[in-house]
Formats: sequence, structure tokens, C-alpha cells
Amino acid sequence: GFYGSWSGMGCAQTPQPLCRFPPELRRRRWTIVLRVRAELGALASAWVHTPPFVAETNTTLGPPRVNSVRASPDSLIISVSPPFPPEPGDSLQYLVSYWENTTSATEKKLSESNTLFQIGNLKESTLYCFSIQLQLKIYSGHLLEGQQSAPECHRTALS
Repeated sequence: GFYGSWSGMGCAQTPQPLCRFPPELRRRRWTIVLRVRAELGALASAWVHTPPFVAETNTTLGPPRVNSVRASPDSLIISVSPPFPPEPGDSLQYLVSYWENTTSATEKKLSESNTLFQIGNLKESTLYCFSIQLQLKIYSGHLLEGQQSAPECHRTALS
């Protein structure tokens, strides 16, 4: 709409109620306005416009996936994957919240940039829980925060 003309997204006249963003529109600071209408044969509804969308600020990042957890007597070694394939130059951080699974649990936090990391200085044979959130540094230098993973609990090993 900014240029006074509309560009197609390759999903015109589709029976599906969804349409994927073309790759060149992802992760941009462009303000995008979409329009949609229903068609049935020669009949067509009026065009309806979406509110302005800016991928950099209006995107919700899903939670990271926990691939594996290995327990030792004093640590948990965790392997994670981001919820999307990273692009070259992406700066990802994982914010890890963890706590001993007790009635008076105190949450601790650590920040990691690797997909394999260790929560250390834990008590042996003790149940610990954790949740992980992805942070993506965007063009402006701000962090786009993702959703928290579901809490997982694992027992440290016995020495």
C-alpha cells in the first residue's frame, strides 16, 4: 500500500484460511499492510485491510525446544534448539530460569548463547526444574523475547 500498488503473496484464490509470508518479507522493519477478500465464483466481498504489521516488533517467537538433558551429581547439561532456523548474523541468547523443586523454591537465572550449556553448582540426587526463553537481538539492538518453554524437572545424579 505504501507505493500505491499491491503486490501478490502467491496465495490468491486459495481455499485455505492462511498464507505464508514470502521469505523476503521476514525479519524486516518494513510496515506491511495486508488485504484480503472472499470470492465465490463471480461474487467477491470488499477488501479488508489488516492493522499495520512490523515483523521486528509484532512477531512472537515460540519457545526453544529442549533436545536432551544429562544429569551429573552437581549439574544438568542441557541441549536446546531455537524454534526457527537461525539466519546468518542472528544473535540468540537463551535465558534459563531454574529452581530446586521444593516448597520454598528460589528461582535463579543464567544467560547462555550456546545451544549446549550447563546448570552447575547443584546438590546431588536433587530434583531441579527449569524453563528456557529465547531472546533474539534485532536490528535496533533491542531484544525480541520469545515464549517460555514448559517447565521440565530432572534429578541430579548420585555420586
